[in-house]
Amino acid sequence: MSKANRKAHFNVFIRETGHHAASSRHPSVFPDRGLDLAHFVNQARIAERGLLDSLFVADGYAGLSRRFEPITLFSAIAALTKHIGFIATVGTTYNDPYHIARQFASLDHISKGRAAWNIVTGAQSAAHNFGREEHPDVEQRYKVGEEFVDVVKQLWDSWEEDALVYDKVTDKRLDTNKVYHIDFQGEYYKVKGPLNIPRPPQGYPVLVQAGSSEGGKELAARTADAVFTAQQTLGAAQEFYVDLKSRMAKFGRTPDQLLVLPGLCPIIGDTEAEARDLEEELFQLLDKHSLDNLSRFFTVDLSEYPLDAPVPIDKLKPAELFRTGITSRRDVIIDAAIREKFTIKQFVSRSAGGHGHITYTGSVLQVADFIEKWFREGGADGFNLLPPIFPAGLEVFVDKVIPELQNRGIFRTAYEGTTLRENLGLTRPSNSHNQVWAANGQRIENPVFI
Repeated sequence: MSKANRKAHFNVFIRETGHHAASSRHPSVFPDRGLDLAHFVNQARIAERGLLDSLFVADGYAGLSRRFEPITLFSAIAALTKHIGFIATVGTTYNDPYHIARQFASLDHISKGRAAWNIVTGAQSAAHNFGREEHPDVEQRYKVGEEFVDVVKQLWDSWEEDALVYDKVTDKRLDTNKVYHIDFQGEYYKVKGPLNIPRPPQGYPVLVQAGSSEGGKELAARTADAVFTAQQTLGAAQEFYVDLKSRMAKFGRTPDQLLVLPGLCPIIGDTEAEARDLEEELFQLLDKHSLDNLSRFFTVDLSEYPLDAPVPIDKLKPAELFRTGITSRRDVIIDAAIREKFTIKQFVSRSAGGHGHITYTGSVLQVADFIEKWFREGGADGFNLLPPIFPAGLEVFVDKVIPELQNRGIFRTAYEGTTLRENLGLTRPSNSHNQVWAANGQRIENPVFI
C-alpha cells in the first residue's frame, strides 16, 4: 500500500473494568464481570461495529487475576463474531511448542483466519508454578523464545495446503505425501512432528511481540508481524519506530512487514472540558496504592511531596534494580516525566491511565488530531487501545472518534478481507515445504508417520 493510502490500525486490549487504575471504582463499571462471557462478547461486538482490527488479552501463569484463559475465551467469542481478530498472549518459557502450535492452529480454524499470538517469554512469578527453582535471565529467555517460535512455524508448515482430500469415491481423506516430519533438533527442543491438525487458514496466525528490550526488538524484527510498545511522547515513539524497522533488513524483511502499535489510553469527551472532568473524576477515585506503586522507583516516598511539585528525578533508584521478570515500563514513564517536566499529579495520572502507556485527554477532535499526528509523523502504524473504562470508553471511541478518522481518510470504511492478515495488510506466509525441491525438479520426500 502506498504511503498516501496508508490506513491506521487499532487493536483493543479488553478487560473486565478498564485500563485506568481506578476503573473498578467508577460508578458506570461492574467489577464482578471478569468471568462473564457476555461482557467480553459485548466488547467484541462494539469493536467490530467500529471496524477495528482485533481484540487482545494479556495473560500470565501466576497471581489471582479472575480472568479467562485467552484461547478459551477467544474460541467462544469467535463463534459470535465475523471480522474481529483475536490476539492471545502465550509465553514460551513455561510451555511446549507442539501444544502452542496446535492451540493456535485450532483457534485459526475455528475463527476462519482471525487468530494471532502475542509472544512473551513469561514472568518470574510463574517459575514455582512449573516446578522451577529459578526464572531464566532475559538473554536466556529470548534465545529459548526464538527457537520456540521456529519450531512452531515448522509445525504449522508440516501440512501442505492441499493435503486434505475428502474423496468420497475412494474414501481417501489425506494425501500422506503432503504431510511431513519436521525432525527439528535445536539447542533447546527436539520435535519430530508433524502437527496433528492442518496448516492454519492464515498460514501462520499473526505474530505479535511486546518486548522493548534489545532482545525483544531483535526478536520482533526477525519474527513479528506487529509490535505492541509503550511510548509516552512522539519523540520517543519516532525513535523506537525507526530503530525497530531499521533492524529488519538483516533478516531479509522490509519495514512494511511489521506494524508498530503503541498503547494509548484515550480519555474522551465531546469537549475538552468534559474530558478533563472525566480525567479528574478518575483521579479522585485513585487510592494511595497508585502513588505507592510509583514511589518504588524512587529513594523517597512521593506522598510526602505536594501534588503540584515536580517529579524528583534526582531521587530515582538505579535502573538495574528493575531488570528482573518482564522488562519494566519504568524507563518509558521516567523518560516522559523528564521530557515533559511532569508534576507528581501529572505523573500519577499518566501512569494510572494505561499501565505506562500514554494517556491522552481531550475532545473527540483532539483525540483524532493526536492519532493523526503520530500516524503521519512516523510514530505509529496505529494504536493498541486501552479504554479507561469498559464499555463506555470503547463505545465513545468507536461511535465518535472512528467516524472522524474516516472523514480524514486514515481509517477504513469496510473490512478489506476475511482474515486478520488481510485486514492488517500483511501477506500470507508461503509454506516452507513448497520450496524444498531436489535438483532434478522432484520434491524431496519426507513422508508422514501414518
